[in-house]
Amino acid sequence: MNVKKYASVLILTAVFSSCKSVKKEVQAVNITQNYIAEKPVTAASHASTLVELEPNNIMAAWFGGKYEGAKDVGIYVSSYKDKKWSAPKELIKPLVKDGDTLPCWNPVLFKSKAQNLYLFYKVGKNPREWFGAMIVSKDNGNTWSQSKYLPKGILGPIRNKPIETSPGIILCGSSTESIDDNKWRVFIETYNETSDSWTITDINDKKNFDIIQPTFLVHSDKEIQILSRSRHNKLISSWSEDNGKTWQKTDSINVVNSNSGVDAVTLSNKSFLLVNNPLKMGKDWFNGRNVLDVEYSNDGVNWKKLFDLENQKEGEFSYPAIIQTSDKKIHVLYTYDRKFIKHTTFDLK
Repeated sequence: MNVKKYASVLILTAVFSSCKSVKKEVQAVNITQNYIAEKPVTAASHASTLVELEPNNIMAAWFGGKYEGAKDVGIYVSSYKDKKWSAPKELIKPLVKDGDTLPCWNPVLFKSKAQNLYLFYKVGKNPREWFGAMIVSKDNGNTWSQSKYLPKGILGPIRNKPIETSPGIILCGSSTESIDDNKWRVFIETYNETSDSWTITDINDKKNFDIIQPTFLVHSDKEIQILSRSRHNKLISSWSEDNGKTWQKTDSINVVNSNSGVDAVTLSNKSFLLVNNPLKMGKDWFNGRNVLDVEYSNDGVNWKKLFDLENQKEGEFSYPAIIQTSDKKIHVLYTYDRKFIKHTTFDLK
């Protein structure tokens, strides 16, 4: 045997095997950005949500008015088709109740496997006093039901999209901001479409974190994770090993966040994307929202920045929503300086 030739073959085989084992870095490509409306229909816009209605047809919703909490704040919607957004229209007006006018907050769009399109939202003077409501469409948002107010103590998905763990069983990440002790608390509300009923599941949180606004990551048929906004300059993670029936292992992960809303999506290949304000909170609540990025993870715990959606010396870029559509494209919405809702699309390679 030719020893030199044999050694060369071994070396080439080792190099080839090594190259094959090296994981290719995920990259965002074909990035596009625009605004839903170049001339917003209200002075302020915030807290957007989006859902795919059918291939090449997306709907967005957000709340808008003079400013957050003003009496004229309603829920606005727009549709994205053929790469164009329709003119925004007011879908839900503020509620007049007992001689007072109550603003709307935090819409959440979700389409179930039964083809019910839900728009959940909140009504009230502030997040400590608001209550939950929803409307339903059977025809992809062309017509809607009358507003239905949720049972006492049920708020619906507080800011981020639900997940459907089995047909008709919809898990909603919810939270409260207590007016009594100023405590932030996360819990899961489960909506049963068939019985039109709700149940609440507590999160086992032995460290007593101040957390709100959870977003879901689906790891398998049984394993689900939530990431929650916190007052601790990091995201807080909790896990369910039984498809959302119980939740435990609540702890911080090494993802810095400026006490600002995040959203995440489980990709078709079971990896994950997160949209996050990756700075520590400043002296004021809005400090740290001048940078907004997209991060990637294979396990929901270790995250790596893909790219910055915004990175400016000042400004507020916040409250993102993210989905992957049936064509594998990623869509992100977020608040741009409280004036615009900005839309970003990209592909992964």
